[in-house]
Amino acid sequence: MSLFDKIVAAVTPPESDETRMEARANARRMAAPGDWLSLILDHHDRIEAAFAAVKAAPDAASQRREQEKLAVILTGHANAEESVLYPALANGGHKAHAGLGYQEQATTKVQMALLERIEPLTQDYFDKLEHIRGAVTHHMYQEESSWFPDIVEEIGSQEQQMLTHRFREEADRYLGALA
Repeated sequence: MSLFDKIVAAVTPPESDETRMEARANARRMAAPGDWLSLILDHHDRIEAAFAAVKAAPDAASQRREQEKLAVILTGHANAEESVLYPALANGGHKAHAGLGYQEQATTKVQMALLERIEPLTQDYFDKLEHIRGAVTHHMYQEESSWFPDIVEEIGSQEQQMLTHRFREEADRYLGALA
């Protein structure tokens, strides 16, 4: 386990599955069909499924293909949040959350690049994958439990519509049909 992995494990104790599911359900209740929040929550579901697909891959080549798909989803999702939602957080008086969001997503991109250097189907690979998954899961929980519900509660419908348009535009730019 790398120093980074040890630090992440120490400072981001995992929330229970029940706590995460409750936060996501609450966020889903706040979302309107097709709005930015529902799009983000759909991405979060896809990210979790992509992590599971990497872990379940039966051979090294399949694992690398699934890892590449995960990286595309993570990067496209992060780019859309960083371009649209984190500025909205900062503008709404939540600069610390926005800053932390940028930092966590940059760290995930670095860690995914490091994962590429580890031999698939090895314990080191699965350990690194699990540490990344844990950090991403914690990050999604933060967004779903408070950061994004705060945006929903603090801005009007016209700005909600603008965020939806801009988030979809940014997600489509990178993810295309996956968005």
